[in-house]
Amino acid sequence: MRTQLLLLLGALLRLVSGKGEARSTPRSLPQPMSPSDFLDKLMGRTSGYDARIRPNFKGPPVNVTCNIFINSFGSVTETTMDYRVNVFLRQQWNDPRLAYREYPDDSLDLDPSMLDSIWKPDLFFANEKGANFHEVTTDNKLLRIFKNGNVLYSIRLTLILSCPMDLKNFPMDIQTCTMQLESFGYTMHDLIFEWVKGEEAVQVSEGLTLPQFILRDEKDLGHCTKSYNTGKFTCIEVKFHLERQMGYYLIQMYIPSLLIVILSWVSFWINMDAAPARVGLGITTVLTMTTQSAGSRASLPKVSYVKAIDIWMAVCLLFVFAALLEYAAVNFVSRQHKEFMRLRRRQRRQRMGLASRTPSLESLQQQLEDLPSSESTYETLSQFGSIDSRVKKQTHPSFTPFLSPYGPLCSHHAVHVNPPPIPHLHLKPLTPFAPTHALFSSCRL
Repeated sequence: MRTQLLLLLGALLRLVSGKGEARSTPRSLPQPMSPSDFLDKLMGRTSGYDARIRPNFKGPPVNVTCNIFINSFGSVTETTMDYRVNVFLRQQWNDPRLAYREYPDDSLDLDPSMLDSIWKPDLFFANEKGANFHEVTTDNKLLRIFKNGNVLYSIRLTLILSCPMDLKNFPMDIQTCTMQLESFGYTMHDLIFEWVKGEEAVQVSEGLTLPQFILRDEKDLGHCTKSYNTGKFTCIEVKFHLERQMGYYLIQMYIPSLLIVILSWVSFWINMDAAPARVGLGITTVLTMTTQSAGSRASLPKVSYVKAIDIWMAVCLLFVFAALLEYAAVNFVSRQHKEFMRLRRRQRRQRMGLASRTPSLESLQQQLEDLPSSESTYETLSQFGSIDSRVKKQTHPSFTPFLSPYGPLCSHHAVHVNPPPIPHLHLKPLTPFAPTHALFSSCRL
């Protein structure tokens, strides 16, 4: 009897404990969803998400805000008119299909491989010449999804962008280089690009320096909407102002060319007769200046307008060439002056020699008045007949017949006069019976 009661009591206890376990099981908390299950439910095949369709399809356009962080800026090339820049490009938009509540975190940082599973804007750089992604050590990409459906997409790029330059004031110029971000396939009815509000739109790395330029702090942000035959496409741009530094060009171009011009002026203090030294110095400076001018244009494009450096080099070359021409002109004038002085000295010597050989007018007049009537008259007249024609022009007209070479002597005072002998003439005596009147046969008395 006792054993039956114990068995009945044990059965009741087991029944009561089984009901208690059955009641406590429904009250336990549900287990959290794993990240893999959450991602499959959010954007997997079973979620119904289609990456080929933009958010708000057939609705308002998607607003994409952009900002840029400049990591490095350099390699501004004048010959190709472009510049190289390394940036972090960040885009943010809202996709309602990616909003979630099941996961406790406010944001999810996903692997870059998940980028192929969501929709992304078709952004490209309108003035791009070349670009490349960075894949060391992994793809430099960031994908972050927020609880409200916002998507942050960041990527690191190295870009070579076109930068048309105006080099009229080179190397004292200020260049403006642009970066244009444009949509390739979506028109403004589907996609609109905008800059992030405030100063965070374009950020520059601290300590960023350029070899030849100074990047100014002001950066112009704006829109550059493009209209094509296929539609109107959204576009935003930023303008960088680059101020060129003069230090390199002062050391490499301006100071050397100035010293070459001063060196060409040294020839002014060299003796004019030292032709090899002056010509060698002039030609050397001209050739050096030509080489310097060609070197200044080697790193510049072949533009059709005149640059500031061209004017400087042309003026320096003109000064150097003028110094060489100055020696040529001075040498020519000096030779002409020497020839002129030599001719004057020759003429002076001839006049002095003639004056020493020709008797004066007073001595001739005195001798003609004192002519004897003897036979020595003929030889005396023959000696006087060789007087230079220039003396005849200076003689009084009344004595002209007496001074014509070998001409007759015509004077009323020249006969029957017995002058004293003239020792310096060394006259030889004539025949005693030579008739004196034969000398005066042609006189008109």
